[in-house]
Amino acid sequence: MKLLIIILNAEEHFETILSILTELDAPNATIIESEKLEQFLANKVPIFAGLREIMGETRSVCKTILTFIDEKEFLPKFKKLLAEEKIDFNSSDTGIMLTIAADKV
Repeated sequence: MKLLIIILNAEEHFETILSILTELDAPNATIIESEKLEQFLANKVPIFAGLREIMGETRSVCKTILTFIDEKEFLPKFKKLLAEEKIDFNSSDTGIMLTIAADKV
């Protein structure tokens, strides 16, 4: 069993990813609103306010999705459906997707 972690920067893909997760029977996913460190510092910590000028205007909210999966069954289907929807996690603008071992649940 693996824990699938998706840190989604491209919020326009959020509903599509949720739809795919539901289609593949992963409805118990947990969704967390998250924020990049540099965005948090630029917006919330006064001594780093100058970062706003360097970074420009960017969205500060990301979506983090966590769900347990069977890597052999789930992951190939999930990647195929993402590709069909043209959601590419190789692009840094999209976000990060990874799995980690979850031996004890």
